[in-house]
Amino acid sequence: MCGIFGIANHPEAANLTYLGLYALQHRGQESTGISSSNGEELYTHKAMGHVADVYKEDTLARLEGTCAIGHTRYSTAGSSSEGNAQPIVVKKSSYGPVALCHNGNLINAVTLRNALEQQGAIFQSTTDTEVILHLLARSQKGSLLDALGETLSQIQGAYSLLLLTRDTLIGVRDPYGFRPLCLGRINGSHVLASESCAFDLINAQYVREVEPGEIIMIQGERVESIKFMRAPFHAKCIFEHVYFSRPDSIIFSRTVQSSRERMGRTLARESPVDADLVVPVPDSSVAAAVGFSQESGIPLAFGLIRNHYVGRTFIEPRMTIRNFGVKVKHNPVKELLAGKRIALIDDSIVRGTTTRKIVKMVRAAGAVEVHTRISCPPTISPCFYGVDTPTKKELIASSHTIEEICKYIEADSLSYLSLEGLLRAVNAQPNEFCTACYTGKYPLPFVEMIPDAREAERQLDLWEASLKQIP
Repeated sequence: MCGIFGIANHPEAANLTYLGLYALQHRGQESTGISSSNGEELYTHKAMGHVADVYKEDTLARLEGTCAIGHTRYSTAGSSSEGNAQPIVVKKSSYGPVALCHNGNLINAVTLRNALEQQGAIFQSTTDTEVILHLLARSQKGSLLDALGETLSQIQGAYSLLLLTRDTLIGVRDPYGFRPLCLGRINGSHVLASESCAFDLINAQYVREVEPGEIIMIQGERVESIKFMRAPFHAKCIFEHVYFSRPDSIIFSRTVQSSRERMGRTLARESPVDADLVVPVPDSSVAAAVGFSQESGIPLAFGLIRNHYVGRTFIEPRMTIRNFGVKVKHNPVKELLAGKRIALIDDSIVRGTTTRKIVKMVRAAGAVEVHTRISCPPTISPCFYGVDTPTKKELIASSHTIEEICKYIEADSLSYLSLEGLLRAVNAQPNEFCTACYTGKYPLPFVEMIPDAREAERQLDLWEASLKQIP
């Protein structure tokens, strides 16, 4: 749950990286950082907070050079702290200074870290990302590319990486393709980003998806592609299309908006309902609601309004206000909902507590029936590949039937999109997507390397617990 952006051979590299990160803010809100290169030195600025708050004109002016990489972080391995903010930078190595950004989760990082510390390595953070830099710096290979290849052969898990040296920008995507990465072009410059929406803001042209197992090396206007590893199958994260990516992005060579509309259409065919209005839970469910409305012929109405200026925390009043947390983010339009049978469209149910409060809110606004429709299958298992989902025991669908969940959220009916319907909606090819969160079947051989992965714990807890075991 991070966003990465890089640009090479542009006189305003830091400024455009700032804009790219601004477009990727939805992928991480804890911290952000930018490293730039002027061909001789690397300059870095990083801090806790949102992109718009961390960077000012004078800050960006100090990030000299024509190449830059940037990161927005949501922690899935390592605590939320400024010390774990990225890019992580090595000032001196056999290959000169190196900065690194990472989106994903390395599942063998604790084992590697333990071995490195026994060899004398000193870690400055508690992130899995730093392991990559230590392996790179310790390589005896003659070139950075060869050292990178040796490093990648040792790490396991999900990773899209950006590396910056004095004169080179490098993009890497793991051989299973868990996390997205795409290549773009703006005049004589090339850009790499987690999502294509970052290109749109700076008027860059989307070129293509970086392929699983591919290294992109950019020096000036020259772009070189190296295939470093092939996997027996792909495991692209289907949750990127369900929820995580922005709808205006191209992810895994597919437009997210179209995928979500097809999810809604398929859901309407699989689980029809007699209703007067289709109402999305904004914002991530809007596209699915549009598809559901078009397929069912039921009018679409924005009966819930989202406050887009809510931060991650807020101060609650001393007096008790029913469903306060939900009301801060969503408010019903009573004139639309009163006396109506509502088909309430949402992208997922995790714990069920928020859905329960929203259903109650819609009823309190005067709806006579609330039929909840979810545009993905029941989420029954946590993710270990870069999305910080709750523990298995916290996922309501892991231990309750659909009928039990329906009763808990107090809806008149509840239906989920089938897994087959979801795969059709994204035009999935055989062995292309990871669907472990819906099936509990993790892509092999990774799951054997995660202690107790099949039991309950989320990846962040596993990482922190494993670190405590290191002498």
